[in-house]
Amino acid sequence: MTSQGQCMSSDKNCHASFREMLLMIDSNLGSQEVEQLKFLCLNLVSPKRLENSSSASDIFDHLLKENLLSEEDTFFLAELLFITKQNKLLRFLDYTKEQVKHWLPTRGRVSPFRKLLYELSEDITSEILKDMIFLLGDSLPKTPMTSLSLLAYLEKKAEIDDDNLTVLENLCEKVLPKLTKKIEKYKREKAQAILSPPSPKRMESLCHGKELFSQLDSKTFSEALPVVDVYSMNGKHRGHCVIVNNHSFTSMNKREGTHKDADSLSHVFQWLGFTVSKHDNLTKACLEKVLEKYKSHPDHAGADCFVFCVLTHGNLGTVYSTDEAPIPIREIMSYFTAQQCPGLAKKPKLFFIQACQGSEIQPYVSIEADAVNPENTEQCSIGDSIPTEADFLLGLATVPGYKSFRHKKEGSWYIQSLCSHLKKLVPRQEDILSILTAVNNDVSQQVDTYKEIKKQMPQPAFTLRKKLVFPVPEDAL
Repeated sequence: MTSQGQCMSSDKNCHASFREMLLMIDSNLGSQEVEQLKFLCLNLVSPKRLENSSSASDIFDHLLKENLLSEEDTFFLAELLFITKQNKLLRFLDYTKEQVKHWLPTRGRVSPFRKLLYELSEDITSEILKDMIFLLGDSLPKTPMTSLSLLAYLEKKAEIDDDNLTVLENLCEKVLPKLTKKIEKYKREKAQAILSPPSPKRMESLCHGKELFSQLDSKTFSEALPVVDVYSMNGKHRGHCVIVNNHSFTSMNKREGTHKDADSLSHVFQWLGFTVSKHDNLTKACLEKVLEKYKSHPDHAGADCFVFCVLTHGNLGTVYSTDEAPIPIREIMSYFTAQQCPGLAKKPKLFFIQACQGSEIQPYVSIEADAVNPENTEQCSIGDSIPTEADFLLGLATVPGYKSFRHKKEGSWYIQSLCSHLKKLVPRQEDILSILTAVNNDVSQQVDTYKEIKKQMPQPAFTLRKKLVFPVPEDAL
């Protein structure tokens, strides 16, 4: 392997050496090790791409494209080799087993849940696997399975996840009870991590430790913080995106430009892998039928996520149907709580509302405000609109009590910015809250100055428990 000094003298030779080093690691890994690497990379690399990877070098190529591996930072690959006990290969990356073990708590990318499944797979012998397959019966496909592929299948079918290991516990209890101890240990450590934030001493060492920053070099402080779990995106399909697009009302102004918003949302969520359905000009009765349909939709069981968008007139905490009935936002969201919609339990549910939340202002010729009842200036909390249970996100076009703006031809400030930033930042693997922060910044800088300055500030509220990162669409690479 070329020394650091030699690399500095020739970028081309250095690049070649790095690739050669990866190829040497590949030559030391067989089909079993490739399967292990693919399993550990789930949630971080598209499952479809991993399925088509037949060698370690294929996986390395995906890691390079996802910025999980680079010539300057090879730690994630070192982590994978360490977990799979390929410690002799760490020398190619200039790491020792002790160094990797030391940095895993702060730099590790493989989630505790995935490491648990991997550790369990190591104890599942061929005989134990045969018994598990027999107990699961006809629910499994009639194809040969390894312990890892069985666990991956249960996860894909949403039979198990990081918060629900009941099916796996029952299996282990019947065929190999000692494995339940590992599951119990995982659950205890997960609960402890939630209840006990890093100690002041630990945080001080993260912030000021000389050894940390000398070895991390240009790594940011955020990379030194404990790893946050990410919602699984390995379901049978991404999920449904429902768009309610109200243009014409009984007596209220028509919402010119709303079709531009609906088309933009349809395009971007189809691009993200969702099944999109658009519903134009819904009365209250029609909206309730749509809500009932998707509350009990059978597809939710195999879905990763759910999105519901409403483009209409609105007021404090409410939106309006085309027959001008006020419908509380909270009432719409309540259809999808775990009790009402078990298929979406523990899965992220996103609601985007393009509607005013307060008084209307005299519009500029091609700018309108999606508001009614301008005399009502009472303030309320956005938190009043969102269910108290976990896994919800509500994105409002404006803070409560204020107007939101829509261009008659170009669509609304908020929805257009949301679609633009999803298209721009999903390929960079940004999570949804970071994307919405960028949307806040973008919309807040837009201004209409006809007669008086008119500005707008969106506001998200959420009870998400994990980061929500959409897989990078194929055509974004």
